[in-house]
Amino acid sequence: MGPVHGPSGATMTEPQVVRSGSVDCRAADAVEQLAQALNPNGLSLVVLFLSPDTDVARLIDEAQRRFAPAQVVGCTSAGEISAAGYVEGEIVAIGFAQSHFQTRTILIEDLDSFDPHSVIERMIRNRSHMAQEPGRWISDFTFLLVDGLSTKEDALTSQLSVGLGPVAFFGGSAGDGTNFGKTYVLHGGQAHSNAAILIQVRSRCPIKVFKTDHLIPSQKRMVVTGADPARRVVHEINAEPAAREYARVLGKDPEQLTAFTFAAHPVAVQFGDQHHVRAIQRVADNDELVFFSAIDEGVVLTLAEPEDMVTHLEREMAALSAKGRPEIILACDCILRRLEAQQKQVSQDISRILRDNRVVGFSTYGEQINSMHVNQTLTGVAIYPPEEG
Repeated sequence: MGPVHGPSGATMTEPQVVRSGSVDCRAADAVEQLAQALNPNGLSLVVLFLSPDTDVARLIDEAQRRFAPAQVVGCTSAGEISAAGYVEGEIVAIGFAQSHFQTRTILIEDLDSFDPHSVIERMIRNRSHMAQEPGRWISDFTFLLVDGLSTKEDALTSQLSVGLGPVAFFGGSAGDGTNFGKTYVLHGGQAHSNAAILIQVRSRCPIKVFKTDHLIPSQKRMVVTGADPARRVVHEINAEPAAREYARVLGKDPEQLTAFTFAAHPVAVQFGDQHHVRAIQRVADNDELVFFSAIDEGVVLTLAEPEDMVTHLEREMAALSAKGRPEIILACDCILRRLEAQQKQVSQDISRILRDNRVVGFSTYGEQINSMHVNQTLTGVAIYPPEEG
């Protein structure tokens, strides 16, 4: 059954294995509306994606108390994806039924000094405990939510990959709209910065973790000749001030570089036979470029050109439904994709495709897949109806 309207304008999805809802973030009774939409009885986990306009501390405290004993996790967003497609100013909630999902969560505090070995031990221990649960559990995935302004996603993703074993892994970096001021992850009834939440899930439902982008590497290449990887700052490209050289390669005025320029003309780095986007966030002082991912000196950047977003997304969604339609798709969608859709005036078309394919989630400051932190992708997990019996 498709999306239906819940109480007071909230929405939910049936059947009840995975339940989703959304509500205006300014509503005084937002948590209660979401509770009515999700029907919290029998949930093991609730994931929230909050507009940065939300009173985050109050909301997460109230939500944890209302949805108990289910765990409540989440993050702030750079835009939300609800049953209506791209939205802003909302809270999107996803509830996982205890009957079909085992879940464990790990709060990773202080990303500057946490002990990765301790976290990996907990990951392995959680996997072992879930494997001992009786019943036919056929799939696993691990989901990461991380402070999108921490600049620690690259190192964190690489470090945690050691503890994944054969389990598929994806994630998204928390956002703050287009403000880039403060982002939060949510755990234990509190909002945390410079932190991450690791969510381990075992399910009776078939799943598929995926990553896709609509960008094609071109023949235009640049070499990073000056960089500060820890700060994700590139000082020089081709021995010239970074922003000015990037603009020259594009044939653009360096004084007119905007977020829309970066969304439409990203750069990519090659790993093996694949290219992964390293998206530019903004121009800093002295014509430096600030990236969403770490960039080191000597790296070759390849200018990427987009194919048609709408055609590409329709094709990718059709592929995910080739052997059966997902019950829901939990998605981490880069903010630069949303900006590109706005610039090209295809936001409504993208929203229609997301809506028709039951995609819910949030716009991010970056995505994670397996052992890598990436940008300008749509990354997530498709969850299919449970098999008969």
